[in-house]
Formats: sequence, structure tokens, C-alpha cells
Amino acid sequence: MASTIDEPAASATPPRRPGPLVEPADGLSPEEVERYSRHLIIPEIGTLGQRRLKNAKVLVIGAGGLGSPALLYLAAAGVGTLGIVDDDAVDLSNLQRQVIHGVADVGRPKTESARDAIAALNPLVNVRLHNTRLDASNALELFAEYDLILDGADNFATRYLVNDAAAILGKPYVWGSIFRFDGQVSVFWEQYGPTYRDLYPEAPPAGSVPSCGEGGVFGMLCAAVGSLMVTEAVKLITGVGRSLLGRLALFDALGGTWREIKVSRDPAAQRITALTDYEAFCGITPEPEAGAGPGHTVTATQLATMLASRKAGLKDFHLVDVRESGEYDIVRIEGAVLIPQGRILAGEAWHELPQDEDIVFHCKAGTRSAAVLAAARAAGYARVSHLEGGILAWVREIEPAKPVY
Repeated sequence: MASTIDEPAASATPPRRPGPLVEPADGLSPEEVERYSRHLIIPEIGTLGQRRLKNAKVLVIGAGGLGSPALLYLAAAGVGTLGIVDDDAVDLSNLQRQVIHGVADVGRPKTESARDAIAALNPLVNVRLHNTRLDASNALELFAEYDLILDGADNFATRYLVNDAAAILGKPYVWGSIFRFDGQVSVFWEQYGPTYRDLYPEAPPAGSVPSCGEGGVFGMLCAAVGSLMVTEAVKLITGVGRSLLGRLALFDALGGTWREIKVSRDPAAQRITALTDYEAFCGITPEPEAGAGPGHTVTATQLATMLASRKAGLKDFHLVDVRESGEYDIVRIEGAVLIPQGRILAGEAWHELPQDEDIVFHCKAGTRSAAVLAAARAAGYARVSHLEGGILAWVREIEPAKPVY
């Protein structure tokens, strides 16, 4: 059930954050005293703070790059109940950064793999598995069971969903984001400060921000950002220190620097009262509406036939790979020309793409090539299409001996 919050006047300053988020448990067992002794001797935490951690219920969105270190540190800290939301399975490419999983877990649901790792680290923690995709139909019901949310999602639609569901229920949440060498962390709580919508009032255009799977991520960055997220969670639970509410921490792993910027509440912002269609809000639509349309998508099998025809000199066309050079070095389709998406969308490469000839774009999975296709059609290109499923589909269906990433 959503909590009732008195809406302040638009110009009013949000009230100060209250004290500890969680009431303390009755006590600690001798085993818990020994296990958490390094916390107990810190005056700011002590026995009372540890009892609050024991009584806390924290929901972690995603058991991936950020969820992995966050779950391990939350469990090690003695958070009594951990919920995990994830509908994905462990892949070999995850192990470069998702340290809660191991080789033996490849193919297993991430929730189950994470649960087993937590049990091995701290069997005193109660783990609840939500092996499902978080969406508007289940977010409110899931969030209502927990005191605090940690958002490690890797897409904008889920981030806005988490923000709105937390706001409706009056719950705080810790947000983190990673991309390549850059990380961001903040705390959002509509009742007492800004929300994610104050930081990002509008979602970026669909396809303009690659996911970690497309753009890459420095593995160790996950530990730095994930551990700071847990730091903020523990501070909220125990009521110690100054949280990142109203501040955004930015980490540059290449430069080895942290900096912060202030995030202010938009005085004109309307109170969030209902969930919406977040994929539509973020401009995510099924592929045909994303710019492909009838006759503008080719399958891997069709592309193989086209390449064979081109090799035989029967019909020529241009195959354009819109990924980055690092991806191109890992695996490529023979005969493709590399023109990264960024150069095309910035208008730098149109002179390399003839309007009076057939062009097929491709990327890793189809998202970026669909965005390029839409831009090309808007620029007046009619003889354009893109590869459905990207090079992943090509390797799966045509050249299975080639590596994937």
C-alpha cells in the first residue's frame, strides 16, 4: 500500500531526512557479535546500528555488474533480508565483472547463483529470489516488501520505473550507473529531496547510449561504484553520516578521481502518483516502428544469400558495420565496412553512403543498426535495411565457429 505524503508547496525546501530508516532487531547472537565485531567497535555503528542492519530488508535490482559487489557487501555487512530481482542467466562474458558468479554458474539463473554465493559468505542472511523481469505490473508489489531499494539496472526504462515506484511508496533508493570508465552514484527520495527525474528529466533518444554489452565496461569500476552504493545503503539504514541525497558522485576510473555535483529538486515537478509505459517514455518500440518497417529488415540467412550473390557478381550492395572498432576486431562479417554509429548520427559519414545503392546496416544485436536505419531514412535514403538480431544472429545461424561477446 502506498504511503501518504503531504505535498510541500512548490517553492518549499524538502524536509530534512529523518533518522535511521529501520528499527533495530531485538538483539545479536554470540555468533553475530563475533562476525560483526569490527562494526560493533565503531562508535557510529555499534550494537544498535548492527541490530538495525539485521532487521533491514533491501531489494537489489539486478545481479549483474553493480548487483554483484552490492549483494556481497550487503550480506557481509549483516543486512538481514536481501531480495534479488533478475530474469537473466549467467553468461561467460559476465565473469569479467560480475564477481558473485563463477564458471560453474554459467547457464544458471543469476538469482540462484547469487543466492548460493551469499549463503557461502553469510548463511545468516535471508535471501528472497524474484526471478522475473521488473515492470510496471509488479514493481509496486515487490517494493512494498522492502525498506530500501538498490538500483543496478542497465537501462533507462527500468531506472525511471524504479524511481517512480519508489516515489509512490515513499521509499528511498540508491542508484548507480556505469559505462566504460565512468561511474555515477546518488540517493533519491521524493519525500525528502530530488529524484532521478530531477537529474534526468527526459530519457536520451533510444539507441543513443549503448549498454555495457555494446559499449563495454571496465570490470573493476563495478566494485568501486557498487561498494559506494552499499555504503549509502548502510548509512540510510543506520542513520549515520551524510547521504548522497541531493548530490551526484562521479567517478573517473581512468583519472582516478571522484567529484560531485549538486542535484536540486525541480520546484515545478509534479508529484509522481502512477506508473506509466516506460519503454514508450524512453522511445523503445518494437523494431518495425523503430525505423525498419516492412522490407527494411533482413535475416541472417537472407544476408548470407545476398553476400553469396555479391561474391558471384550478380548483385552488389554495401554492408555497413555500425559498431565500434574494438567490437569489429573481436568478430566481423567478411565484406563489411566499419562506420561507427556515432559518426553516422553526427552527420560525419553520409558522404560515404551512396543514396542510390542498396545498404544493409548491422551492429551487435540490432538496436544501434535500427537507430542508424531510422536516421538514414529520415535523411532521404530509401534503399536501406538492417540485419535482424545483428552479428549475434549471424554467428548463431551462419558462422557458429566465430566468437561472440
